[in-house]
Amino acid sequence: MKELMLTNKAIARGAYEAGVKVLSAYPGTPSTEIAENFVKHEGVYAEWAPNEKVALEVAIGSAVAGARSMACMKHVGLNVAADPLFTAAYTGVNAGLVIVVADDPGMHSSQNEQDSRYYARSAHVPMLEPSDANEGKEFVKLAYEISEKFDTPVIVRETTRVAHSHGMVELCDREEQPLKKYEKAIGKYVMMPANAIKRHVFVEKRDNDLVEYSCACAANRAEYTDENEIGVVCSGVVYEYVKEALPNANVYKVGMVHPVPVPAILEFSKHVKELYVIEELEPFIEDALKAAGIACKGKELFSLQGEISVPKILQAFNMPYDGATEAEKVPMRPPVMCAGCPHRGVFYVLNKLKCTVNGDIGCYTLGAVAPLSAVDTCVCMGASVGMAHGFKKATDGESHNVAVIGDSTFLHSGVTGLINAVYNESGITLMILDNSTTGMTGHQQHPATGKNLKGDPAPVVLLDELVKACGVKDLQIVDAYDVKAVEKAVKAATASKEVSVIIAQRPCALLDKSPKPKVKVDGCRSCGVCMKLGCPAISMGKDGIVIDPIQCTGCEVCAKVCPFNCLQKEGV
Repeated sequence: MKELMLTNKAIARGAYEAGVKVLSAYPGTPSTEIAENFVKHEGVYAEWAPNEKVALEVAIGSAVAGARSMACMKHVGLNVAADPLFTAAYTGVNAGLVIVVADDPGMHSSQNEQDSRYYARSAHVPMLEPSDANEGKEFVKLAYEISEKFDTPVIVRETTRVAHSHGMVELCDREEQPLKKYEKAIGKYVMMPANAIKRHVFVEKRDNDLVEYSCACAANRAEYTDENEIGVVCSGVVYEYVKEALPNANVYKVGMVHPVPVPAILEFSKHVKELYVIEELEPFIEDALKAAGIACKGKELFSLQGEISVPKILQAFNMPYDGATEAEKVPMRPPVMCAGCPHRGVFYVLNKLKCTVNGDIGCYTLGAVAPLSAVDTCVCMGASVGMAHGFKKATDGESHNVAVIGDSTFLHSGVTGLINAVYNESGITLMILDNSTTGMTGHQQHPATGKNLKGDPAPVVLLDELVKACGVKDLQIVDAYDVKAVEKAVKAATASKEVSVIIAQRPCALLDKSPKPKVKVDGCRSCGVCMKLGCPAISMGKDGIVIDPIQCTGCEVCAKVCPFNCLQKEGV
């Protein structure tokens, strides 16, 4: 039976069919839907972990115990999980272990364009890269075979266009995997120096074996035609673009991207006059071929930045291109926080008070967008706290900077930064924007929401008690919609000489979609103060501001900043 399926769902299906028992993940676009779909299957266990490092450690533990296991994350999450990844490459596995990582060329929802293929090479683990949904499912199953055959973790890499595309997927039955017997092996699993030195020798031998395997692997294949003298080496979604743009080209499809099947591609190159490598981001395959003395062209035709596309390939080969499609002619719409977003009033206050704001990863990063323009920095998950501490130390405690972080991100990697600030007495102000969900990736649960991945009740981490346990004495809890209370709290916190924390609470406006009274306009004086909120429900008309009743959620933040009381909730 076949089903039209999202690739992330297909990957989850592949894990199910392969007999995976345990999956741990942290939500991150474009990988989030894998865990959300896997947990729907019967007889499996899946969880949201506090961060990607923990997720991979859970999967490693499960694999060593004897169950096929999986960890899922986006590319920047692999940075967080790099520590256990590199050492798990030495220990190897008992049952199969697969890490799914989703890269984001074009930075649709990410802060960088890193190329995770280099992690596979640096950690000495094999990597597969599917081109469509059905390959997503099948490559996962192949990854478990490789993992157990070569005693290694295996990475399956996808990119945004693959992860969020649909394709026909052949459904198969689950192959139940009995729990493999765990046998104590200190030399294999305890990575102190004496043991690790010996395991490194094993890793290097495994690398050589994997090169031989890669050349014969069914995931790699040569596709010849009789109508063209050029050959193209490509992988992932770029393979689909090449087949559309250059239907008559000879193609070598790389499904196992590490180790690169260099001997097989060398043989392919003998059958073509010119060899091209078309790949997104870094010249990973191209460099491997050139290092082996194989002449080819690649990045002199294509950028290191952004995505490849059919038009870009046609332009590179000087082939006709009809210009922009209708979709490409549509003007870009800048992202903004939703109407009713509880973060809006907070950033209005921070901008008004001219605070330097160290931001973090989440919906609240949009506090940098005009007209709020409040966020000064954003680097990675949890960095806001450490950066605020650094600001304080660099300015001898005189800076009026505020760290802003979400509830999920605080649990991900903000807690240690707060402990550091308390321990080293920096006197920072930290605002935890508690919207009761992991909002940016689509409202996933986390340890402070009271529910697990399945939506079942779970123990709750109390943020205020956790903050106190970190040593914080100056703690305030405010309603994020109460602009005056937020302003009062920020003024008091930034005036303090000790570490202060403000928890601004209000659930995400999208969690409760029930009808609510709207805000109405009465006697607007066109002062424009409410326009500084940047709410998409508010616009300026010829006779004053206009509130769109379709978008308005009745949060009343606009009413609370209006100096002339011209805005009121309906029915008041």
